[in-house]
Amino acid sequence: MTARSIHQVPLTAREALLFEAGVKLGGVFHQYVGTPVSSRTAAGLARTIEAAVGLQPFVVGVRVTIHPKRGTPVGKGRFAYGYLVPQMLDVRVRLSDGHVEVEAHLAHRADLHYPLMNVVRVRAVGRIAHRRAAATR
Repeated sequence: MTARSIHQVPLTAREALLFEAGVKLGGVFHQYVGTPVSSRTAAGLARTIEAAVGLQPFVVGVRVTIHPKRGTPVGKGRFAYGYLVPQMLDVRVRLSDGHVEVEAHLAHRADLHYPLMNVVRVRAVGRIAHRRAAATR
């Protein structure tokens, strides 16, 4: 199965994988924002998110970094933890269907006051990349 074969309208492999990358990043944002987190638990939560996203179709790489110091604790002592807020998240996903690979990124942009998702890279892989390289020789 390819990413483009699951849609009801004709999409290129590139379009389908970019759509899938947006779904993955949007899922991370909407599923995990609000989760209790502290400096002690941030790395474990990041690995959990990576493992969950990594189960999804076409995902070949996920990296999540959580910056707990960008949030504000709500208590003191053993009650000093915060909630995951957009400013804490830095997420990269890489997806491939064997022909095309895309990489997308989610991070808070202070200048926009917004958690921005953007496309970092799109490239041909596998047989398509080999054919394109041969054609340019």
